Amino acid sequence: MVVPAMHCAGCMAKVERTLGRIDGVVSARVNLTARQVDVAHDDRVCVPDLVAALALIGFDAQPRIDLAEPVSAVRPLLAPLAVAAFACMNVMLLSVSVWSGADGPTRALFHWLSAMIGVPAIVFAGRPFFASAWGAVRRGSTNMDVPIAIGVILATALSVHETITGGPEAWFDGTLMLLLFLLAGRALDAMMRDRARAGVDALLRQAPGGAMVVDAQGAATWRAVTDLAPGMVMRVASGERLAADGAIVCGASRFDQSLLTGESAAVPGNPGDRVLAGTLNLENPVDVRVTASGQDTSLAEIARLMAVAGQARSRYVRVADRASRLYAPVVHTLAVLAFAGWLAAGAGLHQSLVIAISVLIITCPCALGLAVPVAQVVATGALLRRGVLVKDGSALERLAEVDHALIDKTGTLTFGRPVPDAASLDMLHGDEASVALALASHSRHPLSVALTQALGLRGVRAVDLTDVAEIAGRGMTARRGAMVVTLGRAAGADGMATALTTPGNPVRIIRFADALRPDWHQALARLRALHVECAILSGDNAAAVAEVAQITGLPARAAVSPADKQAAIAALQATGATVLMVGDGLNDGPALAAANASIAPGSASDVGRQAADLVFTGVSLLAVPRAIGAARATMRVVRQNFVLAIAYNLLAVPLAMAGLVTPLVAAVAMSTSSLLVIANSLRLAGTIR
Repeated sequence: MVVPAMHCAGCMAKVERTLGRIDGVVSARVNLTARQVDVAHDDRVCVPDLVAALALIGFDAQPRIDLAEPVSAVRPLLAPLAVAAFACMNVMLLSVSVWSGADGPTRALFHWLSAMIGVPAIVFAGRPFFASAWGAVRRGSTNMDVPIAIGVILATALSVHETITGGPEAWFDGTLMLLLFLLAGRALDAMMRDRARAGVDALLRQAPGGAMVVDAQGAATWRAVTDLAPGMVMRVASGERLAADGAIVCGASRFDQSLLTGESAAVPGNPGDRVLAGTLNLENPVDVRVTASGQDTSLAEIARLMAVAGQARSRYVRVADRASRLYAPVVHTLAVLAFAGWLAAGAGLHQSLVIAISVLIITCPCALGLAVPVAQVVATGALLRRGVLVKDGSALERLAEVDHALIDKTGTLTFGRPVPDAASLDMLHGDEASVALALASHSRHPLSVALTQALGLRGVRAVDLTDVAEIAGRGMTARRGAMVVTLGRAAGADGMATALTTPGNPVRIIRFADALRPDWHQALARLRALHVECAILSGDNAAAVAEVAQITGLPARAAVSPADKQAAIAALQATGATVLMVGDGLNDGPALAAANASIAPGSASDVGRQAADLVFTGVSLLAVPRAIGAARATMRVVRQNFVLAIAYNLLAVPLAMAGLVTPLVAAVAMSTSSLLVIANSLRLAGTIR
């Protein structure tokens, strides 16, 4: 189900507890980033029961129809934030005049102007808090927005009263400042969440919207992907992606499955072979009988793995849950005690109410709320200038604690592009290199493209060939005069290789390597210095992975499926390890989502970039240890911010209860604590190198 109103870990815990208490519900797991909840239940429970249960605690819900349906978290906050900022600036200008000594009619005029600007702005900017608080209160519950809403409403009402009666003070400026900081903190957090949940949507976009379906009479019609069903025959053109899983019934071609499997070489497909949704047909048209469509395809399964993995990413849910349970009642209790205590001590109703409002405002958790997101934003900006894009700010918390890194090979440790071995090219004698260039230039196979580029850089010129043909799975064949020459599969060769045969000469095996990224040695050394253990986890073939493992000295596993990668991460996490996944392909998507933190290169697939928490735009692997070092520095600052925020509350709350601060001073104090947190976070910009 989709629950759009969830915005914090407290909401998450409340939804899970409520649904978990329903008879027949086996489990309820919230994906806070996607604003969704997955409920496992038996036949005694139906969807309307679940929707009604959530409505009782103030959450509107609806059945989830589309796994990738976007529910923006930050968009509803932008207009209230802009209004609060604009109104706060203008009211503060009027307040400066009052603070400077304006009195009599001038002060009254400025208070009225502040009210005319402030009241509509407070009503509009406070809507996210008012709606959330009212939804909880009218159902006999409470949440963290209830004391905020009460404080804002009382402060505004008392300010209007003071303005009407000509009182000396009005607190529109403090109320607007309060809303501004609250909205800023919530918007920063929502922005990170919106970026983080885009992975599944990008993954599902890899499949086309439909396919040409051929009937028994040979007529072809376009069918949307939702209309495809097992048994239908799709006609897949060269250069087209498959819209469903299936088996080839007619034709032969090669398929790029690197996004799904991590296999660096194109995979041949012949009649009877299985092909997968989202893979690219590289060469010839083929007819494919659909075996799985829609949510049953391998592509959709990977999307589900990513969505499930994103449901339990935070280590701080229990702490936030306790805070959400304790904050509202504690603040209400303190405000009531202050009001009752001062009233009993002989203070008037007006003074007691002002003190209670001051307590509500001064205890606002703005500094605590900004402690993490502001540090994250500063760190992400500094990392961006160093070529590292942080897509999920909360990942810095997890990245700071990683002690294991699992690194994909193709496209991550390496560039993912085959390069001919220089020694193999040197072994081509006479005009063999010219024949190889002529054959390779007629093929779009990755090895042929790489060979064409390498020979061209050596100044080789192609010879004239006739009857050039490419046979799927076998390679190129042609005639040079009366002689047949071929360039194709190198049977029995280890790793990536192609074989050149020319009459009168021995078979020449041209070997290829996947070049390692620059600075890989320094990057691995810095990771070891950070006490991070590294290993290779790749879907590529064993020979290719073994070669890279030997060069880097890293332990390695090859031919690993997306589900196996996820299982490997889970196994490490079960031992207490905190795992970083570094990968680039669609097949790495579930692993990137399941790991405690994840990084992808900028050359990664759309899904790899979307699923990863961080993306590095350069070619150097030094971005990985740089990101870990920055994350650890960020968390040191976050802990300092928490100390500042807690110290502020320990000092400010007693002063407010003692009647030593007004609502304006309370708002200024609250804002000052927030500014201290922001200033401390800004130090990060100069420490990240």
